[in-house]
Amino acid sequence: MAMSIDDKLGVNRFHADDNYAHILLNEACTDMEAKKKVVMACPAQLYHLQEDGSLRFNYEGCLECGTCRVAVGKTVLKQWNHPMGGMGIEFRCG
Repeated sequence: MAMSIDDKLGVNRFHADDNYAHILLNEACTDMEAKKKVVMACPAQLYHLQEDGSLRFNYEGCLECGTCRVAVGKTVLKQWNHPMGGMGIEFRCG
């Protein structure tokens, strides 16, 4: 039986920094193709396109893979950094 993304990510630990979002969206972005691209590219499915065309992002579950940064660069993203030391994802193998 295939595992869902939620099941696969469930074995990892996330240490979210409530005071520092390491990825910030460019709220002025109007490029719908780039927005759709980042939604499709994120392996953790953290980007969601809203009915009004705006983009919602949940940095707390970020895998820090950089796929979004490579896929759309500064069109959709205002800033992409790694989380502060001790924060972010802790990969675990079951």
